[in-house]
Amino acid sequence: MTEQAGNWRNMAAGSDRADSGVYGPQRIVCLTEEPTEWLYLLGEERRIVGISGYTVRPPRAREEKPKVSAYLSAKIDKIVDLRPDCVIGFSDLQADIAAQLVKRGIQVTIFNQRSVAEIFSMMYQLAAMVGQVERGMALIRTMQQRLLAIEQAASGLKRRPRVFFEEWNDPHISCIAWVSELVGIAGGDDCFPELAKEAMGKGRIIADGLEIVRRAPDIIFGSWCGKKFRPELVAARPGWENVPALQNKQLFEIKSSEILQPGPAALTDGVEKLHRFIMEWSRLHG
Repeated sequence: MTEQAGNWRNMAAGSDRADSGVYGPQRIVCLTEEPTEWLYLLGEERRIVGISGYTVRPPRAREEKPKVSAYLSAKIDKIVDLRPDCVIGFSDLQADIAAQLVKRGIQVTIFNQRSVAEIFSMMYQLAAMVGQVERGMALIRTMQQRLLAIEQAASGLKRRPRVFFEEWNDPHISCIAWVSELVGIAGGDDCFPELAKEAMGKGRIIADGLEIVRRAPDIIFGSWCGKKFRPELVAARPGWENVPALQNKQLFEIKSSEILQPGPAALTDGVEKLHRFIMEWSRLHG
């Protein structure tokens, strides 16, 4: 019996207080970073009993919570020992982990957010799960208003830069849907919009690197899935010397923790950095 199920009398006693804290899962394991960051922003970090080893936001989470998973693997026995009443994961990539936990009798919630709208939906649902709809909606509205303000500022650009966002370098992998959307909000045009709709990285592989050259990006952003982006390696690629981004030294890193996690980071720090670099390009080259 879970702690939540065993405390229905406490739930009934607090039924007139939506923020009483007795509703929803009380012991949560987060298999990726974004639910951890969101629960901290909601002030519900006390519920978290385990996190992904890749978590860096917020920094204090790494000090306060045990690390129980990577991205494609997890310490199943350790998770079971933590007695979670909910494990939160992301996408079909964690389906095997989810299946193992379900077979051990653990509730698992897998979100599959791939767009900006879906990220907001995930955040709303998780806020509701922990009884923080009001606080969650206040934070969501603040983020949405800031995105609108960024989009409005970018609408005044005389020319929008062509942007190549590289998630991996070998092979070249273009950006996923929410990143492509945020590039557009920030004022740029994704060079490979037709690939952004592909959910899996293998669907966004650009086999011929010279196709990137032909699309002539004005700015190249690198976010190499956890390893450091190295502009000098991009600049040394054969046949790339006439790419406008290289000629004008417009190669920038956006850390994966800020843009490739489909949660609060991408909608705040990630898009802000995209916007800052794009507006600076416009000032110099627009």
